[in-house]
Amino acid sequence: MAVKIVTDSACDLPMDVIQALNIDVLPLSVYIEDKEYLDSVNLSSDELYEHMIEGKSVKTAQIPLQTFIEKFEAYAQTSEPYIYLAFSSNLSGTYQTAILAKEAVKEDYPDFDLTIIDTKYVSLGLGLLVVEIAQKAKAGMGKEELLKLVLNQNKEMIHLFSVDDLEYLFRGGRVSRRQATIGSVLNIKPILNVQDGFLVPFDKAKGRKKRLVKMLDYVSRHGSDFGTQTIGIAHTLNESEAIMVKAYFKAEFGTQNFIINQLGCVIGAHCGPGVIAIFFRGEF
Repeated sequence: MAVKIVTDSACDLPMDVIQALNIDVLPLSVYIEDKEYLDSVNLSSDELYEHMIEGKSVKTAQIPLQTFIEKFEAYAQTSEPYIYLAFSSNLSGTYQTAILAKEAVKEDYPDFDLTIIDTKYVSLGLGLLVVEIAQKAKAGMGKEELLKLVLNQNKEMIHLFSVDDLEYLFRGGRVSRRQATIGSVLNIKPILNVQDGFLVPFDKAKGRKKRLVKMLDYVSRHGSDFGTQTIGIAHTLNESEAIMVKAYFKAEFGTQNFIINQLGCVIGAHCGPGVIAIFFRGEF
């Protein structure tokens, strides 16, 4: 019996990839001016960024416990094995809520076969892992082998982010008003990565051109085997830089496989327009 792979909408995968691999994606919530939307269900990323540019209040919320319970009960009734690859518990309470829901469902369905993993990943970092595991599951790999693959990865999944406007990080409580104001005046672009599931700033550059140079230099120093990897590239209303990053990988490393997508609503709500993000296997 094939293992069913589940994730949440923080994976930022394109719909064609999700459908091709039969991945079940559970949507998180986005609130715009206190009106609730489901990420990528009744709110597209383009619509979200239009609201953000207009200055509307935007916040996100995890998947509710009752929603998880209802979904997991439906899974339990199929008697199939499931793996849920959740996005970082250090950025959302979604993982912990899923654990509570599983425990509740197992009271009525003691044989419910669901393993929930806190990947510590986010966006296409999570998405690339989900695709890898879903491909193996589709090819017939058993659950025990799939879990070993998830838990014993031989290289880190590096998440490299840069935002265009610190105002959005300020609105989300990630930086102070002073930092946002200085960054705006000086045209400073912070560069961040994900370490143990936390989004951590580690460098900065003045202007878009210099930030991309710094990011690609980081890629060349910390990555390897780019010719055989699938590289993730995400952006928010910034397709031009995404195209430049893809061209760099193809020219420098002969990379052939890419997943390129706009950041979804949940991650994008905290970053705003102008983001460029790169995801690859390497070493910190």
